[in-house]
Amino acid sequence: MKLSTRIALTVGASVPALVLASGWLLLHLVGIDLRAHQDDQLRARATVVAKNAKAYLDVSGTDHPLLEQVRRQRLVNSARDVGVRLTGPGRPIAAGPQPEPYPTLPRSAPNPVTVTAGGKEWLVLSLRVGAAKEGSTPNLWLLSPDTAEDELALVRRRVLTGALLAAALAGAAAWAIAARAVLPLRRLQLRTSGLDPRTSAARLEHTPTRIAEVDDLAYTVQTVLARYDEQVARTGEALATARAFAATASHELRTPLMSMRTNLDILTDHPDLGPEDRTEVLGDLVREHARLLGLLVMLKALAQGDLIEADAFTPLDLAELVTASVGDLRRAHPDAEVSVRAAHGLRVHGWEQGLRSAVDNLLTNAWTHGRDEAGAARVEVTLRPPGGGDRATAVLVVEDHGPGIAPERREEIFQRFRRGPDSPGSGLGLTLVAQQAALHRGRIAVSDRPDGRPGTRFELHLPATGVQDVEHTLPLLHRDWLTGVPEQTPADLSTPRQR
Repeated sequence: MKLSTRIALTVGASVPALVLASGWLLLHLVGIDLRAHQDDQLRARATVVAKNAKAYLDVSGTDHPLLEQVRRQRLVNSARDVGVRLTGPGRPIAAGPQPEPYPTLPRSAPNPVTVTAGGKEWLVLSLRVGAAKEGSTPNLWLLSPDTAEDELALVRRRVLTGALLAAALAGAAAWAIAARAVLPLRRLQLRTSGLDPRTSAARLEHTPTRIAEVDDLAYTVQTVLARYDEQVARTGEALATARAFAATASHELRTPLMSMRTNLDILTDHPDLGPEDRTEVLGDLVREHARLLGLLVMLKALAQGDLIEADAFTPLDLAELVTASVGDLRRAHPDAEVSVRAAHGLRVHGWEQGLRSAVDNLLTNAWTHGRDEAGAARVEVTLRPPGGGDRATAVLVVEDHGPGIAPERREEIFQRFRRGPDSPGSGLGLTLVAQQAALHRGRIAVSDRPDGRPGTRFELHLPATGVQDVEHTLPLLHRDWLTGVPEQTPADLSTPRQR
Protein backbone atom coordinates (compact mmCIF):
# COMPACT_ATOMS: atom_id res chain seq x y z
CA MET A 1 0.00 0.00 0.00
CA LYS A 2 1.34 3.44 -0.92
CA LEU A 3 2.28 5.92 1.76
CA SER A 4 -0.23 8.48 0.45
CA THR A 5 -3.02 5.87 0.67
CA ARG A 6 -2.03 5.00 4.24
CA ILE A 7 -2.09 8.67 5.21
CA ALA A 8 -5.48 9.18 3.51
CA LEU A 9 -7.01 6.17 5.31
CA THR A 10 -5.55 7.27 8.63
CA VAL A 11 -6.84 10.82 8.29
CA GLY A 12 -10.19 9.60 6.91
CA ALA A 13 -10.64 7.43 10.01
CA SER A 14 -9.28 9.85 12.59
CA VAL A 15 -11.15 12.98 11.46
CA PRO A 16 -14.67 11.44 11.90
CA ALA A 17 -13.60 10.11 15.28
CA LEU A 18 -12.53 13.60 16.31
CA VAL A 19 -15.75 15.09 14.91
CA LEU A 20 -17.87 12.55 16.83
CA ALA A 21 -15.91 13.11 20.04
CA SER A 22 -16.25 16.87 19.78
CA GLY A 23 -19.93 16.45 18.81
CA TRP A 24 -20.59 14.32 21.89
CA LEU A 25 -19.03 17.02 24.06
CA LEU A 26 -21.03 19.68 22.21
CA LEU A 27 -24.28 17.75 22.70
CA HIS A 28 -23.61 17.42 26.40
CA LEU A 29 -22.95 21.13 26.80
CA VAL A 30 -25.86 22.15 24.54
CA GLY A 31 -28.21 19.85 26.48
CA ILE A 32 -27.21 21.50 29.74
CA ASP A 33 -27.72 24.96 28.25
CA LEU A 34 -31.10 24.08 26.69
CA ARG A 35 -32.51 22.66 29.90
CA ALA A 36 -31.25 25.63 31.90
CA HIS A 37 -32.86 27.98 29.36
CA GLN A 38 -36.19 26.11 29.54
CA ASP A 39 -36.12 26.21 33.33
CA ASP A 40 -35.42 29.95 33.29
CA GLN A 41 -38.26 30.59 30.81
CA LEU A 42 -40.69 28.53 32.91
CA ARG A 43 -39.73 30.41 36.07
CA ALA A 44 -40.12 33.76 34.29
CA ARG A 45 -43.58 32.78 33.01
CA ALA A 46 -44.49 31.44 36.45
CA THR A 47 -43.92 34.89 37.92
CA VAL A 48 -46.52 36.45 35.60
CA VAL A 49 -49.00 33.56 35.84
CA ALA A 50 -48.74 33.43 39.65
CA LYS A 51 -49.54 37.14 39.84
CA ASN A 52 -52.66 36.73 37.65
CA ALA A 53 -53.66 33.54 39.53
CA LYS A 54 -53.46 35.34 42.88
CA ALA A 55 -55.51 38.23 41.53
CA TYR A 56 -58.13 35.78 40.28
CA LEU A 57 -58.26 33.88 43.59
CA ASP A 58 -58.70 37.14 45.46
CA VAL A 59 -62.07 37.80 43.73
CA SER A 60 -63.12 34.17 43.21
CA GLY A 61 -66.35 33.34 45.08
CA THR A 62 -67.14 37.02 45.83
CA ASP A 63 -70.04 39.17 44.70
CA HIS A 64 -68.11 40.56 41.78
CA PRO A 65 -68.69 38.09 38.96
CA LEU A 66 -67.70 40.53 36.22
CA LEU A 67 -64.37 41.25 37.88
CA GLU A 68 -63.86 37.54 38.49
CA GLN A 69 -64.50 36.84 34.79
CA VAL A 70 -62.06 39.54 33.67
CA ARG A 71 -59.32 38.25 35.94
CA ARG A 72 -59.99 34.67 34.90
CA GLN A 73 -59.59 35.65 31.24
CA ARG A 74 -56.42 37.49 32.07
CA LEU A 75 -55.07 34.30 33.71
CA VAL A 76 -55.96 32.20 30.68
CA ASN A 77 -54.37 34.70 28.30
CA SER A 78 -51.11 34.63 30.27
CA ALA A 79 -50.84 30.88 29.67
CA ARG A 80 -50.73 30.84 25.86
CA ASP A 81 -47.52 28.75 25.44
CA VAL A 82 -47.48 26.96 28.79
CA GLY A 83 -50.07 24.80 30.45
CA VAL A 84 -51.66 26.15 33.63
CA ARG A 85 -53.67 24.24 36.22
CA LEU A 86 -55.03 26.12 39.18
CA THR A 87 -56.96 24.61 42.06
CA GLY A 88 -58.75 26.69 44.58
CA PRO A 89 -62.03 27.22 46.35
CA GLY A 90 -63.96 27.06 43.14
CA ARG A 91 -63.76 25.02 40.06
CA PRO A 92 -60.15 24.09 38.89
CA ILE A 93 -58.87 26.08 35.95
CA ALA A 94 -56.89 24.40 33.14
CA ALA A 95 -55.51 26.50 30.28
CA GLY A 96 -52.79 26.21 27.65
CA PRO A 97 -51.24 22.94 26.39
CA GLN A 98 -52.00 19.99 28.64
CA PRO A 99 -50.47 16.47 28.64
CA GLU A 100 -52.58 13.46 27.63
CA PRO A 101 -53.25 11.39 29.61
CA TYR A 102 -52.98 13.76 32.49
CA PRO A 103 -50.19 12.70 34.87
CA THR A 104 -50.11 12.92 38.62
CA LEU A 105 -48.66 16.31 39.44
CA PRO A 106 -46.21 16.83 42.31
CA ARG A 107 -47.67 18.72 45.26
CA SER A 108 -44.48 20.68 45.80
CA ALA A 109 -42.02 21.52 43.00
CA PRO A 110 -40.47 24.97 43.48
CA ASN A 111 -37.91 24.04 40.81
CA PRO A 112 -38.89 22.50 37.46
CA VAL A 113 -39.17 18.71 37.45
CA THR A 114 -39.77 16.29 34.58
CA VAL A 115 -42.85 14.07 34.29
CA THR A 116 -43.78 11.70 31.46
CA ALA A 117 -47.19 11.51 29.87
CA GLY A 118 -48.09 9.73 26.64
CA GLY A 119 -44.44 9.05 25.83
CA LYS A 120 -43.53 12.72 26.05
CA GLU A 121 -41.66 14.59 28.75
CA TRP A 122 -43.06 17.73 30.43
CA LEU A 123 -41.48 20.24 32.73
CA VAL A 124 -43.65 20.93 35.78
CA LEU A 125 -43.36 23.80 38.30
CA SER A 126 -45.63 23.88 41.36
CA LEU A 127 -46.35 27.09 43.28
CA ARG A 128 -48.62 27.95 46.15
CA VAL A 129 -50.62 31.12 45.56
CA GLY A 130 -53.54 32.79 47.34
CA ALA A 131 -54.88 31.95 50.76
CA ALA A 132 -56.78 28.96 52.07
CA LYS A 133 -60.56 29.27 51.73
CA GLU A 134 -63.27 26.84 52.73
CA GLY A 135 -60.70 24.28 53.95
CA SER A 136 -58.72 23.91 50.68
CA THR A 137 -55.16 24.91 49.84
CA PRO A 138 -54.95 26.75 46.53
CA ASN A 139 -52.15 25.58 44.23
CA LEU A 140 -50.79 26.48 40.78
CA TRP A 141 -49.01 24.19 38.34
CA LEU A 142 -47.21 25.30 35.16
CA LEU A 143 -46.49 22.68 32.50
CA SER A 144 -44.20 23.10 29.46
CA PRO A 145 -43.32 20.49 26.82
CA ASP A 146 -39.67 19.42 27.10
CA THR A 147 -38.34 20.31 23.61
CA ALA A 148 -34.64 19.95 24.53
CA GLU A 149 -34.52 16.30 23.46
CA ASP A 150 -35.95 17.12 20.01
CA GLU A 151 -33.40 19.86 19.52
CA LEU A 152 -30.59 17.56 20.70
CA ALA A 153 -31.77 14.87 18.28
CA LEU A 154 -31.48 17.40 15.45
CA VAL A 155 -27.96 18.32 16.56
CA ARG A 156 -27.04 14.60 16.71
CA ARG A 157 -28.16 14.04 13.14
CA ARG A 158 -26.19 17.03 11.92
CA VAL A 159 -23.06 15.99 13.79
CA LEU A 160 -23.30 12.47 12.34
CA THR A 161 -23.84 13.88 8.85
CA GLY A 162 -20.86 16.18 9.31
CA ALA A 163 -18.70 13.26 10.48
CA LEU A 164 -19.60 11.19 7.42
CA LEU A 165 -18.92 14.10 5.08
CA ALA A 166 -15.69 14.88 6.92
CA ALA A 167 -14.50 11.30 6.45
CA ALA A 168 -14.78 11.49 2.68
CA LEU A 169 -13.53 15.04 2.34
CA ALA A 170 -10.66 14.60 4.81
CA GLY A 171 -9.58 11.34 3.17
CA ALA A 172 -9.57 12.90 -0.30
CA ALA A 173 -7.77 16.03 0.90
CA ALA A 174 -5.24 13.99 2.86
CA TRP A 175 -4.56 11.77 -0.15
CA ALA A 176 -4.01 14.79 -2.40
CA ILE A 177 -1.74 16.51 0.12
CA ALA A 178 0.17 13.33 0.92
CA ALA A 179 0.61 12.48 -2.76
CA ARG A 180 2.06 15.94 -3.28
CA ALA A 181 4.22 15.71 -0.15
CA VAL A 182 5.71 12.30 -1.00
CA LEU A 183 6.38 13.21 -4.63
CA PRO A 184 10.12 13.87 -3.95
CA LEU A 185 10.29 10.54 -2.14
CA ARG A 186 8.60 8.85 -5.09
CA ARG A 187 11.10 10.41 -7.47
CA LEU A 188 13.95 9.21 -5.27
CA GLN A 189 12.45 5.72 -5.29
CA LEU A 190 12.27 5.74 -9.09
CA ARG A 191 15.91 6.83 -9.34
CA THR A 192 17.12 4.19 -6.90
CA SER A 193 14.97 1.30 -8.16
CA GLY A 194 17.21 0.78 -11.18
CA LEU A 195 20.47 0.84 -9.23
CA ASP A 196 22.14 -2.55 -8.92
CA PRO A 197 25.76 -2.32 -7.75
CA ARG A 198 26.38 -5.90 -8.87
CA THR A 199 25.60 -5.25 -12.54
CA SER A 200 26.07 -1.52 -13.07
CA ALA A 201 28.51 1.17 -12.03
CA ALA A 202 25.77 3.82 -12.06
CA ARG A 203 25.30 5.56 -8.74
CA LEU A 204 22.68 7.87 -7.25
CA GLU A 205 22.98 11.54 -8.15
CA HIS A 206 20.87 13.61 -5.79
CA THR A 207 20.07 17.31 -5.85
CA PRO A 208 19.02 18.61 -2.40
CA THR A 209 15.25 19.11 -2.16
CA ARG A 210 15.33 20.97 1.18
CA ILE A 211 13.11 18.21 2.55
CA ALA A 212 15.12 16.79 5.44
CA GLU A 213 13.75 13.24 5.30
CA VAL A 214 14.24 12.87 1.54
CA ASP A 215 17.74 14.37 1.59
CA ASP A 216 18.76 12.22 4.55
CA LEU A 217 17.47 9.09 2.84
CA ALA A 218 19.29 9.98 -0.38
CA TYR A 219 22.54 10.56 1.50
CA THR A 220 22.05 7.26 3.32
CA VAL A 221 21.61 5.42 0.01
CA GLN A 222 24.71 7.14 -1.37
CA THR A 223 26.66 6.17 1.74
CA VAL A 224 25.51 2.54 1.51
CA LEU A 225 26.51 2.36 -2.16
CA ALA A 226 29.86 4.00 -1.41
CA ARG A 227 30.49 1.53 1.41
CA TYR A 228 29.53 -1.29 -0.96
CA ASP A 229 32.04 -0.04 -3.51
CA GLU A 230 34.69 0.22 -0.81
CA GLN A 231 34.03 -3.31 0.38
CA VAL A 232 34.12 -4.63 -3.18
CA ALA A 233 37.42 -2.85 -3.73
CA ARG A 234 38.79 -4.17 -0.45
CA THR A 235 37.65 -7.68 -1.34
CA GLY A 236 39.39 -7.36 -4.70
CA GLU A 237 42.52 -6.12 -2.96
CA ALA A 238 42.35 -9.01 -0.51
CA LEU A 239 42.03 -11.53 -3.35
CA ALA A 240 44.86 -9.88 -5.27
CA THR A 241 47.02 -9.89 -2.14
CA ALA A 242 46.25 -13.54 -1.48
CA ARG A 243 47.16 -14.48 -5.05
CA ALA A 244 50.29 -12.34 -4.89
CA PHE A 245 51.26 -13.91 -1.57
CA ALA A 246 50.89 -17.39 -3.01
CA ALA A 247 52.75 -16.52 -6.22
CA THR A 248 55.55 -14.61 -4.46
CA ALA A 249 55.93 -17.21 -1.74
CA SER A 250 56.12 -20.08 -4.23
CA HIS A 251 58.69 -18.20 -6.31
CA GLU A 252 60.89 -16.97 -3.48
CA LEU A 253 60.71 -20.12 -1.40
CA ARG A 254 61.81 -22.30 -4.29
CA THR A 255 65.52 -21.43 -3.92
CA PRO A 256 65.88 -22.08 -0.16
CA LEU A 257 63.76 -25.20 -0.40
CA MET A 258 65.83 -26.60 -3.26
CA SER A 259 69.00 -25.79 -1.34
CA MET A 260 67.63 -27.54 1.72
CA ARG A 261 66.63 -30.50 -0.41
CA THR A 262 70.15 -30.70 -1.86
CA ASN A 263 71.72 -30.68 1.60
CA LEU A 264 69.26 -33.33 2.79
CA ASP A 265 70.12 -35.50 -0.22
CA ILE A 266 73.80 -35.16 0.64
CA LEU A 267 73.17 -36.29 4.19
CA THR A 268 70.99 -39.17 2.95
CA ASP A 269 73.30 -40.36 0.18
CA HIS A 270 76.49 -40.02 2.23
CA PRO A 271 75.89 -41.42 5.70
CA ASP A 272 79.65 -41.69 6.21
CA LEU A 273 80.24 -38.02 5.59
CA GLY A 274 83.10 -36.56 7.61
CA PRO A 275 82.43 -34.44 10.69
CA GLU A 276 83.60 -31.21 9.08
CA ASP A 277 81.50 -31.73 5.95
CA ARG A 278 78.48 -32.79 7.99
CA THR A 279 78.83 -29.69 10.18
CA GLU A 280 79.01 -27.50 7.07
CA VAL A 281 75.90 -29.13 5.54
CA LEU A 282 73.95 -28.80 8.80
CA GLY A 283 75.01 -25.18 9.07
CA ASP A 284 73.68 -24.56 5.57
CA LEU A 285 70.40 -26.20 6.56
CA VAL A 286 70.09 -23.99 9.63
CA ARG A 287 70.80 -20.84 7.62
CA GLU A 288 68.36 -21.79 4.88
CA HIS A 289 65.72 -22.63 7.46
CA ALA A 290 66.21 -19.23 9.14
CA ARG A 291 66.05 -17.52 5.75
CA LEU A 292 62.91 -19.47 4.88
CA LEU A 293 61.24 -18.56 8.17
CA GLY A 294 62.25 -14.90 7.87
CA LEU A 295 60.93 -14.75 4.33
CA LEU A 296 57.54 -16.09 5.39
CA VAL A 297 57.37 -13.63 8.30
CA MET A 298 58.19 -10.69 6.03
CA LEU A 299 55.71 -11.75 3.35
CA LYS A 300 53.00 -12.02 6.01
CA ALA A 301 53.86 -8.56 7.35
CA LEU A 302 53.71 -7.00 3.88
CA ALA A 303 50.37 -8.68 3.18
CA GLN A 304 48.97 -7.37 6.45
CA GLY A 305 50.14 -3.86 5.58
CA ASP A 306 48.42 -4.02 2.19
CA LEU A 307 45.11 -4.98 3.84
CA ILE A 308 45.20 -2.87 7.00
CA GLU A 309 41.96 -1.03 7.83
CA ALA A 310 41.68 2.51 9.19
CA ASP A 311 40.22 1.41 12.54
CA ALA A 312 43.51 -0.37 13.37
CA PHE A 313 45.16 3.05 13.87
CA THR A 314 45.29 4.24 17.49
CA PRO A 315 47.27 6.84 19.50
CA LEU A 316 50.72 5.42 20.35
CA ASP A 317 53.62 6.54 22.51
CA LEU A 318 56.49 6.37 20.01
CA ALA A 319 59.16 6.57 22.70
CA GLU A 320 57.79 3.47 24.45
CA LEU A 321 57.65 1.58 21.16
CA VAL A 322 61.28 2.47 20.28
CA THR A 323 62.51 1.58 23.78
CA ALA A 324 60.80 -1.82 23.60
CA SER A 325 62.31 -2.52 20.17
CA VAL A 326 65.81 -1.60 21.37
CA GLY A 327 65.37 -3.86 24.40
CA ASP A 328 64.47 -6.81 22.16
CA LEU A 329 67.55 -6.15 19.95
CA ARG A 330 69.83 -6.12 22.99
CA ARG A 331 68.39 -9.40 24.28
CA ALA A 332 68.64 -11.09 20.89
CA HIS A 333 72.14 -9.75 20.16
CA PRO A 334 74.10 -9.11 23.36
CA ASP A 335 77.09 -7.92 21.31
CA ALA A 336 75.15 -4.93 19.95
CA GLU A 337 76.14 -1.53 21.32
CA VAL A 338 72.94 0.54 21.16
CA SER A 339 72.61 4.08 22.48
CA VAL A 340 69.17 5.67 22.73
CA ARG A 341 68.09 9.29 23.07
CA ALA A 342 64.30 9.47 23.01
CA ALA A 343 61.91 12.28 23.90
CA HIS A 344 59.27 10.77 26.16
CA GLY A 345 55.56 11.42 25.70
CA LEU A 346 55.86 11.79 21.91
CA ARG A 347 52.65 10.39 20.44
CA VAL A 348 51.70 9.41 16.91
CA HIS A 349 48.51 8.04 15.41
CA GLY A 350 49.43 4.71 13.91
CA TRP A 351 49.23 0.95 13.61
CA GLU A 352 51.25 -0.43 16.50
CA GLN A 353 52.19 -3.76 14.91
CA GLY A 354 53.28 -2.11 11.66
CA LEU A 355 55.36 0.61 13.34
CA ARG A 356 56.98 -1.94 15.62
CA SER A 357 57.95 -4.05 12.57
CA ALA A 358 59.41 -0.97 10.86
CA VAL A 359 61.53 -0.01 13.89
CA ASP A 360 62.64 -3.63 14.42
CA ASN A 361 63.78 -3.89 10.80
CA LEU A 362 65.66 -0.58 10.93
CA LEU A 363 67.53 -1.74 14.04
CA THR A 364 68.19 -5.24 12.65
CA ASN A 365 69.43 -3.75 9.38
CA ALA A 366 71.81 -1.45 11.30
CA TRP A 367 73.09 -4.36 13.42
CA THR A 368 73.56 -6.60 10.37
CA HIS A 369 75.13 -4.18 7.89
CA GLY A 370 76.45 -1.40 10.11
CA ARG A 371 79.51 -2.99 11.68
CA ASP A 372 82.71 -1.00 11.75
CA GLU A 373 86.11 -2.19 10.54
CA ALA A 374 86.72 -3.96 13.84
CA GLY A 375 83.45 -5.89 13.46
CA ALA A 376 81.65 -4.09 16.29
CA ALA A 377 77.94 -3.42 15.83
CA ARG A 378 77.34 0.11 17.13
CA VAL A 379 73.91 1.72 16.62
CA GLU A 380 72.76 5.19 17.66
CA VAL A 381 69.01 5.74 17.97
CA THR A 382 67.57 9.24 18.33
CA LEU A 383 63.89 10.19 18.63
CA ARG A 384 63.35 13.90 18.09
CA PRO A 385 60.08 15.71 18.91
CA PRO A 386 58.46 18.04 16.36
CA GLY A 387 60.39 21.25 15.98
CA GLY A 388 62.32 23.41 13.61
CA GLY A 389 60.73 23.92 10.24
CA ASP A 390 58.48 20.88 10.50
CA ARG A 391 56.65 21.18 13.80
CA ALA A 392 54.11 18.44 13.04
CA THR A 393 56.64 15.66 12.37
CA ALA A 394 58.48 13.38 14.76
CA VAL A 395 61.80 11.98 13.48
CA LEU A 396 63.30 8.61 14.34
CA VAL A 397 67.03 8.50 13.41
CA VAL A 398 68.97 5.21 13.25
CA GLU A 399 72.71 5.51 12.53
CA ASP A 400 75.33 2.80 12.15
CA HIS A 401 79.11 2.63 11.53
CA GLY A 402 79.12 0.37 8.48
CA PRO A 403 80.52 0.98 5.00
CA GLY A 404 77.47 3.05 4.01
CA ILE A 405 75.26 2.90 0.92
CA ALA A 406 76.22 4.40 -2.41
CA PRO A 407 73.87 7.25 -3.48
CA GLU A 408 72.84 5.42 -6.67
CA ARG A 409 71.64 2.44 -4.61
CA ARG A 410 69.65 4.35 -1.97
CA GLU A 411 66.40 4.03 -3.86
CA GLU A 412 66.60 0.39 -4.87
CA ILE A 413 67.24 -0.88 -1.33
CA PHE A 414 63.52 -0.36 -0.62
CA GLN A 415 62.44 -2.60 -3.50
CA ARG A 416 61.43 -6.19 -2.90
CA PHE A 417 64.09 -8.87 -2.58
CA ARG A 418 66.97 -6.45 -3.07
CA ARG A 419 69.79 -7.60 -0.81
CA GLY A 420 73.51 -7.75 -0.89
CA PRO A 421 75.38 -10.93 -1.80
CA ASP A 422 76.44 -11.50 1.82
CA SER A 423 73.10 -10.49 3.36
CA PRO A 424 71.41 -13.17 5.48
CA GLY A 425 68.01 -11.50 5.21
CA SER A 426 65.11 -11.89 2.83
CA GLY A 427 65.45 -8.54 1.09
CA LEU A 428 62.07 -7.42 2.42
CA GLY A 429 62.99 -5.67 5.67
CA LEU A 430 63.50 -2.19 4.23
CA THR A 431 60.54 -2.71 1.89
CA LEU A 432 58.39 -3.19 4.97
CA VAL A 433 59.86 0.01 6.50
CA ALA A 434 58.95 1.98 3.37
CA GLN A 435 55.47 0.46 3.36
CA GLN A 436 54.80 1.54 6.94
CA ALA A 437 56.16 5.04 6.27
CA ALA A 438 53.71 5.42 3.38
CA LEU A 439 50.78 3.95 5.36
CA HIS A 440 51.41 6.43 8.17
CA ARG A 441 51.69 9.42 5.82
CA GLY A 442 55.37 9.75 6.61
CA ARG A 443 58.61 9.27 4.72
CA ILE A 444 61.87 7.37 5.01
CA ALA A 445 65.16 8.96 3.98
CA VAL A 446 68.69 7.54 3.62
CA SER A 447 71.92 9.53 3.82
CA ASP A 448 75.48 9.43 5.06
CA ARG A 449 76.34 10.23 8.64
CA PRO A 450 76.46 14.01 9.16
CA ASP A 451 79.71 13.83 11.15
CA GLY A 452 81.67 12.64 8.09
CA ARG A 453 82.47 9.22 9.54
CA PRO A 454 81.59 5.99 7.67
CA GLY A 455 78.08 4.75 8.20
CA THR A 456 74.46 5.08 7.14
CA ARG A 457 71.75 7.32 8.53
CA PHE A 458 68.06 6.34 8.24
CA GLU A 459 65.44 8.96 9.11
CA LEU A 460 61.81 7.92 9.61
CA HIS A 461 59.51 10.98 9.61
CA LEU A 462 56.04 10.44 11.11
CA PRO A 463 53.15 12.91 11.74
CA ALA A 464 52.94 13.59 15.49
CA THR A 465 49.62 14.18 17.23
CA GLY A 466 50.90 16.05 20.27
CA VAL A 467 47.72 15.03 22.13
CA GLN A 468 46.56 12.06 24.15
CA ASP A 469 43.49 11.30 22.06
CA VAL A 470 42.85 11.60 18.34
CA GLU A 471 39.30 12.05 17.05
CA HIS A 472 40.01 11.14 13.43
CA THR A 473 41.91 8.49 11.55
CA LEU A 474 44.46 9.40 8.95
CA PRO A 475 43.42 8.16 5.51
CA LEU A 476 45.39 5.13 4.39
CA LEU A 477 47.72 5.26 1.40
CA HIS A 478 46.99 2.03 -0.46
CA ARG A 479 50.10 0.70 -2.24
CA ASP A 480 50.65 -2.77 -3.53
CA TRP A 481 53.92 -3.45 -1.75
CA LEU A 482 53.55 -7.22 -1.94
CA THR A 483 52.87 -7.59 -5.65
CA GLY A 484 54.84 -4.69 -7.15
CA VAL A 485 57.00 -1.62 -6.71
CA PRO A 486 55.22 1.56 -5.51
CA GLU A 487 54.75 4.37 -7.99
CA GLN A 488 56.84 6.72 -5.84
CA THR A 489 60.23 5.90 -4.44
CA PRO A 490 59.84 5.76 -0.64
CA ALA A 491 62.91 7.94 -0.09
CA ASP A 492 61.19 10.74 -2.05
CA LEU A 493 57.86 10.62 -0.22
CA SER A 494 57.12 14.03 1.24
CA THR A 495 55.54 14.53 4.60
CA PRO A 496 51.88 15.60 4.15
CA ARG A 497 50.25 18.45 5.98
CA GLN A 498 48.76 17.35 9.34
CA ARG A 499 44.97 17.08 9.16
